[in-house]
Order: sequence, then structure tokens, then C-alpha cells
Amino acid sequence: MIDVTDLTKGYGGTVAVDRLTFHVKPGRVTGFLGPNGAGKSTTMRVILGLDRPTAGTALIGGRRYGEMRHPLREVGALLDATAVQGGRTPLGHLGWIARSNRIGRERVAAVLELAGLAGAARTRIGRFSLGMKQRLGIAAALLGDPGVLMLDEPVNGLDPDGVRWIRGLLRGLAAEGRTVLLSSHLMSEMELTADHLVVIGRGRLIADTSLGELAARFPRGVLVRSPRTGELARLLAEAGAAVATGAEGGLTVSGLGAAEIGELAARHAIPVHEVTPRTASLEDIYLRLTDGATEHAAGRAER
Repeated sequence: MIDVTDLTKGYGGTVAVDRLTFHVKPGRVTGFLGPNGAGKSTTMRVILGLDRPTAGTALIGGRRYGEMRHPLREVGALLDATAVQGGRTPLGHLGWIARSNRIGRERVAAVLELAGLAGAARTRIGRFSLGMKQRLGIAAALLGDPGVLMLDEPVNGLDPDGVRWIRGLLRGLAAEGRTVLLSSHLMSEMELTADHLVVIGRGRLIADTSLGELAARFPRGVLVRSPRTGELARLLAEAGAAVATGAEGGLTVSGLGAAEIGELAARHAIPVHEVTPRTASLEDIYLRLTDGATEHAAGRAER
């Protein structure tokens, strides 16, 4: 369990995190979203004891990170996969980290195997691609078999096989009852991985909700297909719905639910081939939530 309560962090005259409160519960993957400069990295650094808060608290299991005697056994983290000495090998790199937290050598071999790096265990890290460094960083985060995991952009640089691997790994760890906090800008991947979302902008909380609840707040209407589209559209409009012609002759209907549309069609003996509720993508929802909370927004190209 991660508890962030009234957290504020300032740098000089800039407030990076502003009275932020949220809780990351075990047993699910929590996505941590926000535009560049929103305060995500600062928040994660404070949780991990790398920065001191100006006010408020950030606790893991009711304690500050700095109070843990062997923190890697309780919390695994990946903030920057490139922050590693290139002259070392994965075996040497993980070996000294393991010794610092009294973790056995057999665990080093196990996480290298898990991360797909067993065959490169004695290769100098300086020769690694970004994706291989990400795998090494994830192996380091898993080294102490922790109950809490915090990962910042873990799929950056991974190939499709690696992306699928980390997705399944994180969901599997959450299913075991672990606490997983995942920060990423890849909305499509977050949509497949996260169960719960915490969205911040300009250091403040925007949303703290499940993926399903958030999608329900931003419906896109109902897709309807019928061989009698014109007649059905007229009846739906008379019933108070907003109707637009969709792809391949279908109708996009808002203002009425799928059940109401089906009942209306049945009353008038109009055959219906499809009635499908549609929701906005996570990317669409995210952009709407963070509109106005982005520090650096690109202008629209003129046509």
C-alpha cells in the first residue's frame, strides 16, 4: 500500500506537487498519468526518499522509505533504466545491489532468467540496447521479491515481445496481491495493463478512479446497424436521441441506451443487426481530462 497525503514539493518558487493525495492499493495495477511537468516523477522520487517533501507525507506500508532496513525486499523501483555503469555486467551490477540488501546470489540468477538476460549476464552493459537496459532495470526492481513495485516508463525501448512480457508480468504480480504503480505516456498500453488510474496535472489530482468508471464518464454513444437506417434514425430523433451517420452506413446514437434503442426498434418491427455501446479510448479521455493542465502544448498545423 502506498499512501500519499497532502503532498507538496516545491523547488524555489516552483510548486511541482501541490497538496496531492491518493492511495495505491494492493492487488491491482495502478496507472499514474499526467502531462510532462505534471509532477509524476517528483512524486515517485519523494515516495522513494530521493527528495524531501515540502509538506505532507508519502508512506509505503505506513512507513517512510528511509525507515526500511532492507528496502529492496519491500519496494522495487525503476526510474531511469540508463542510470547504470556501462562497464559492468548484469551479473556484477545485480550482484552488488543484492549484497547491499542481504539478498542471495541465487536470486540474481533467477531475475536475470526472468528478464530474459541470462544469456547476456556477462556482457558489458554499455553494449546493451535501451530495451535490454529496461529489462535489467526491471530485474533489479524484482531482485528483493518486493510486495510493492514502482516503475516509470518501463516499456520504453522494448520490442513488441518485451512489451507483452512486461504487461503479463505486472498483471501477474498484481494478481498475487502486490502493489503496482506504473507511470507511462503510452495510453494504448496503459489501457491494456492498468486496473485503476491516478491522473494529475500541474501537481494536483485530476482523477482517481477505475478504468471502467472513467470510461463510463465519457461515452461515445451507441453504434446501430439496420437495413432500415433512415426510418430508424427518424424514430430515434423523435424519441429525443442525437443521431449521426457512422461508418459503413451505421448510426451513432447518443441520448438513448442500447436497451432503449432495441426496444424502440422492436416496437416498430424494424430489424437491427447490431447495437453496440461505444466508449472513448483512454487516449481521448486522458486528453480531455488534462486539457488546460499541460505545460508544453504544440500548436495545430495550419492547412
